[in-house]
Amino acid sequence: MSSRPIDEPHRVSSQLELLFDLTFVVAVAAVTAQFAHGIADGHGLSELIPFLQVFFAIWWAWMNFTWFASSYDTDDVLYRVLTMVQMAGVLVLAAGVPAAIGRSDLGIITLGYLIMRAGLVAQWLRAALEDPASRRTGFRYAAGIGLVQLGWLLRLALVAAGVVPASFQLPLFVCLAVLELAVPRWAERERATNWHPHHIAERYGLFTIILLGESVLAASRGVEGALESGQISGPLVVVAGSGLVLLFALWWLYFLIQAGAGLSDRRHRSYWWGYGHYGIFAALAALGAGLEVAVEQSGHQVAASPQAIGYAVAVPVGVYLALLWAVHALAVAEPVISVAAVVGCVAAVLLLPLGTPWIGVAAVVALVAAICVVLVAVTLWSAAVAARAGAQDRGPRFTDSRES
Repeated sequence: MSSRPIDEPHRVSSQLELLFDLTFVVAVAAVTAQFAHGIADGHGLSELIPFLQVFFAIWWAWMNFTWFASSYDTDDVLYRVLTMVQMAGVLVLAAGVPAAIGRSDLGIITLGYLIMRAGLVAQWLRAALEDPASRRTGFRYAAGIGLVQLGWLLRLALVAAGVVPASFQLPLFVCLAVLELAVPRWAERERATNWHPHHIAERYGLFTIILLGESVLAASRGVEGALESGQISGPLVVVAGSGLVLLFALWWLYFLIQAGAGLSDRRHRSYWWGYGHYGIFAALAALGAGLEVAVEQSGHQVAASPQAIGYAVAVPVGVYLALLWAVHALAVAEPVISVAAVVGCVAAVLLLPLGTPWIGVAAVVALVAAICVVLVAVTLWSAAVAARAGAQDRGPRFTDSRES
């Protein structure tokens, strides 16, 4: 197991990586569905923190495997077996989502997370033993990940024993999460890993599409629940259609730039770029839950107020737009999306739910989608104007008569 070249041509996601992502489809679907139930029952705010905690475990496990694979994907028997171990951990984690969000029971979640991390530690130990040039980096990763896992187990034991009061559980989680985020930075102080910028950009793009797909699935669950009433209403059609347009616009905005080239020139920004995607991915998952409830309430009554449902759609979109601009700014010299346009759209999106009691949830979802469509149109128009201006500045190319 040796490091793969940074400039390896035609580097794309392997079949194993795509199979690995399927297990995360299950985990994300579970956490999205559970959060949607909480929103519908009127407990969206109280279940927001558990949702973000569980999603952190899902995202961090996916992210660690992705960056390791970008550097050390040998695709041999041992590599495949250890990857399968991590996939098994994801499925265990997904099984524990209802208990974690509904009853704050983190036992199954921690077990699944431990299985995933054990597989990754074994991968890093193998890399350390078989790649002498990066030996210290591999051992640092294995040691750092292993020690933090002991911290998660200790936290679980203390909470189960009643030693840690409820008010200290969240700060303890934040401390352990910060330690998790610090491991890569500390491990690569000796020698940076050979992650492939275009491969990483593709992997993040694929996970974005997975989360957009989860939003489609969540909205379809809402349609199914609404249709149980036996009638198709106008608000149901509006919310379902607007939700699809909204997701398409968000997809369009994400892929306005090719992040691979930017990461290749700005490898030192990769930490912020990669970590910033936690908010983007979590916002897309939360949006799926909000759309599910918005569609469902158009067919029958739910406990949540219309204004709360409006915010469940608008807030994730606002967070997504703001963080997407920041992530794009890290990858390119000049952001494609204007900061003024983003600020204006975010402000408009977050103000819309205030009018939900008068215009209704369907109108709010439709207007949020319309704002995102306008942002896409303005961005494309600005890019076209800039391209024409650049062509005029270069002027016509005069050729010699012999060349003609």
